[in-house]
Amino acid sequence: MDETIEKIKQLKKEKNAVILAHNYQLPEVQDIADYLGDSLDLSRKAKETNADIIIFCGVHFMAETAYILSKKTVILPDITSGCPLADMITKKDILELRKKYPDVPIVGYINTSAEVKSEIDYCCTSANAVEVVSNIPSDKVVFVPDKYLGSFVKRKVKNKEIILWDGYCPTHLKILDDDIKKLKKKYPSAKVVVHPECNLAVQELADEVCGTSGMIKYVKNHPEVKTFIIGTEVGMCYRLKKLYPQQEFIPASEVAICPNMKKNTLEKILYSLEELQPQVVLDEEIVIKAKRCIENMFELMGK
Repeated sequence: MDETIEKIKQLKKEKNAVILAHNYQLPEVQDIADYLGDSLDLSRKAKETNADIIIFCGVHFMAETAYILSKKTVILPDITSGCPLADMITKKDILELRKKYPDVPIVGYINTSAEVKSEIDYCCTSANAVEVVSNIPSDKVVFVPDKYLGSFVKRKVKNKEIILWDGYCPTHLKILDDDIKKLKKKYPSAKVVVHPECNLAVQELADEVCGTSGMIKYVKNHPEVKTFIIGTEVGMCYRLKKLYPQQEFIPASEVAICPNMKKNTLEKILYSLEELQPQVVLDEEIVIKAKRCIENMFELMGK
C-alpha cells in the first residue's frame, strides 16, 4: 500500500492533478485526498482548482458536477459508482412535472444526473437546501428527488408550498429510530446528529439534523460533548475522528454503508492517474444547461 501511495503522490505532481474525495469514501482514500468534503465543498473546489486533472472520489453525479463547473479532465476511478437516489428521477420525469406544475420553479438536490440538472431551475445540497428554497422568489416550489430532505426543508420553510418527489437514499433508510433509541440508552450523554436524508422518525430523535459539513461544525461548536451518535454513512465517523480525536463517534447503524462510495480504491486511483481513465465527459449542451441551475444556487447563496 505504501508503494501505491508514493506512486499516486508522484503522478499527481507530474500531471498537475488534484484528488477530491467525499466524506463517505474509504479511510485510505480520505487519507490520500487533497480536499475532503460534502457535495457543496467539492463543487466549489472543482470550480476553483488550478489543477489540470481532477480525480473525483465520489459517485457519478458528483463527478459530472465537477466537470460542469471546471471543464477540466475529470476522472472517476470507478465509473460504475452510481447513486440509487439520483436514479430515482429522470429528465422525462422533470418534463412531466413541468406540465403538471407550469410556472412553478423546480429545485433539484445535487444528487441528480447532469441530464436532470439541465432541466431544473435551481440546484441545492443538504448543506444549503433550506437557504436555497427560502430565497427562491416564488411561494410554491417542486423539490426533487429526496422526499426526506424535502420534508426537512418543508418544516424549516413554512411560508412556501413545497411539492415533494417520492425519492430516497437506500443507505440512509437503513438507519432506524430503534437504532437511535438503543444507542441513546447505552450513551445517555451523547448528542445525536443525523443527516436529513434519514427518515422523519430518525430526524425527530436528533439533537441536530444537518449535512456532513454541518456535522463537522456541530462537533466543533460542542467541545464539551464527549460522545456523538452519527446518523449517516459510516465513513463520516472516520472523518470526524481524524478531526476530533479526543471525542467518540458512534455510527447510528453499522449497516449504513454506501456500496457505491466504497468502490473507489487506491489501486483504481493509481490506474486513473497512469491512464487518465475513466473520464467523465458530457455533451456541451447538457453542460451549458446544467451549469445554469448550479450557478443559480450560488447566486441565491450570495456567492
